[in-house]
Amino acid sequence: MRLALNTLLLGVVVCLCGCQQEDKRINMAADVKSDNLLVNIVTKPVIYAFSWIIGEGVEIDRAVTYVNKDGFLQLDIAGHNRAFNTIVYEYKVEWLDKDGIVVDTATSKWLQTSAAARAPFAIKAVAPRTTAVDFRMNTRKIPN
Repeated sequence: MRLALNTLLLGVVVCLCGCQQEDKRINMAADVKSDNLLVNIVTKPVIYAFSWIIGEGVEIDRAVTYVNKDGFLQLDIAGHNRAFNTIVYEYKVEWLDKDGIVVDTATSKWLQTSAAARAPFAIKAVAPRTTAVDFRMNTRKIPN
């Protein structure tokens, strides 16, 4: 009985921690994205475990890049807010050239956005130069 319970628990942990593939080009800050099993149980107080159970936070479902009709790389992000409240945060898209170097422009700055409670959201961005071939995106809670 104990072996069966341990096996079941291990299966649940593996499934919950490893089922969703994340886009490595997008860095969701811990206080913006949904909590996961390890963050809640290992490093946060027990009260935060409840947020994992109900799935609080912003999650990215899809990030698509393509070259638009004008020759600029365009980024379309689709996600959803699993929390029961609106989450306000900032994001910054950095565009990368063919060598992986940041294409630094005045448009590479932190932008504020929000994700309504229990609702999908979208972020769209267009590279400032045609030399951009990839992107990196970071998020953060709005500084006080």
